[in-house]
Amino acid sequence: MAISANRRAILAGAAATGLLPFLRVPTARSQPSGLLRFGLSSYPPNIQPWANSGTAAATVKLMIYRGLTSYDEEGRLRPELAEAWTREGDTAWVFKLRDATFQNGEKVTAADVKWTLEQIASEKSTAHFRTEIRGIERIETPDDRTVRLVTRAPMVTLPNLMASYHMPIISRQSSGREFIGAGPFSIKSQERGSSLELEAFNGFYKPGLPKLKTIRITAYADENLRVAALQSGDVDLIEYVPWQSMATIADNKQLKLDAVDGAFMYLIFNGSKPPFDDARIRKAVAYAIRRDEVVKAAFFGRGSPLGHLPIAESSPFFNPELKDGWTYNPDLAKKLMAEAGHPNGFACNMLSTAQYGMHKDSAEVVQQHLAAIGIQVTLNLPDWATRIAIGNRGQYDLAMMGTAADSNDPDGLANILDGSLATAYIRSYGLKTPRISELFAAGRAEFDEARRRAIYRELEQVAIEEAPIVGLTWRSQGYAMRSQVSGFKNLPGALTFYSGLTFETASLG
Repeated sequence: MAISANRRAILAGAAATGLLPFLRVPTARSQPSGLLRFGLSSYPPNIQPWANSGTAAATVKLMIYRGLTSYDEEGRLRPELAEAWTREGDTAWVFKLRDATFQNGEKVTAADVKWTLEQIASEKSTAHFRTEIRGIERIETPDDRTVRLVTRAPMVTLPNLMASYHMPIISRQSSGREFIGAGPFSIKSQERGSSLELEAFNGFYKPGLPKLKTIRITAYADENLRVAALQSGDVDLIEYVPWQSMATIADNKQLKLDAVDGAFMYLIFNGSKPPFDDARIRKAVAYAIRRDEVVKAAFFGRGSPLGHLPIAESSPFFNPELKDGWTYNPDLAKKLMAEAGHPNGFACNMLSTAQYGMHKDSAEVVQQHLAAIGIQVTLNLPDWATRIAIGNRGQYDLAMMGTAADSNDPDGLANILDGSLATAYIRSYGLKTPRISELFAAGRAEFDEARRRAIYRELEQVAIEEAPIVGLTWRSQGYAMRSQVSGFKNLPGALTFYSGLTFETASLG
């Protein structure tokens, strides 16, 4: 059962008055065996399998769906509905399916994989990876357990693409509104805008999993209320631990903090109209920001400045020679603005959200820094679902964004940078990036790692010059839980938002 209205009011009042550290309430409550209560940061706008509607929705999708591949706790690509895959030449991949069952009791077959990919690639599709899947020339199904994908061009990253939480395999018996997955849990009930209850799928293909019987999800849009719910014992696990609360949680022996670096904050632009259709203006913004102040104000020092593309140091494609990118240089920013015809600055609006403190706080710091070079910014701070809708419609001049790459491979940044892809709220609106698109395609088609590394180093330089995004900060991304929770793990680097995969091994001792 979701937290009561009265108790919500008490905790909300404590959060608003700063009394959370002194709130004396039980840290654990009796609850049915096998039940885990999870505090989500936002009620998902939707949980359509192939749409990108934010990380809260992705977390739920990782409970109820599975793709051909996924990631293990160390971030390595692993088999999922496909038990093995091989490459045939430069343009074909063969996936061998395991013996698995959908939640309607029917077997997962090659026909379901084919149907899924056809839905994603269809003319009317709004799927996040529609463009990428249309790069598959044909889908062959020689038998029920074999799928052969022939691509129009070499695609070294295809197995990684199949691991995305936007690429689950769905039963071809699904209707237009209800999608049948093969994940460890299924939705039992939901209260729109507030909560969901999931129950274990007994036919899950991994013996002994899931360990939990029920996951009860409650959405806490207020981040302080989310922490209060964990501290009071109303939930067992929360996502998006606010950075100001991390130290307190880490010091509490009844709780555990699991935080990793990998997510990042950045700015995107409306490139369909002036002034941000001009790269000089975008670079002026990039050079106007003191990134260390964003780290301090929005993340309480739990992060680091990001003045170039977000390729992590742990990646084999990290470029240690790239020392400078968009460094703080207000004189250069003003010079670029004058060259672009705006010597006295201009006014514009910035889209962000008040639902996540990191978005609001980062936007406020950037607003101050841009004012110093003559750019007067008005903030628009709707709730998260509205922010997504406005972003997809391009109703902004510039916008604050925060996410992680789709994978730890540099190709995982394509959805943030490649302007040839379909419109998405996570990247600049209406901004074409032909050279960047070419370099991503080249990296995707190159099987030699050294040559791929050279391609991505050129891409870094082009991105610094064209500024299709402006990097701000790396940030620590945390989950917090009661000490009795085991088996749930925050995945490394860019895969932090894939941590929902580990609900299948989570338990509450």
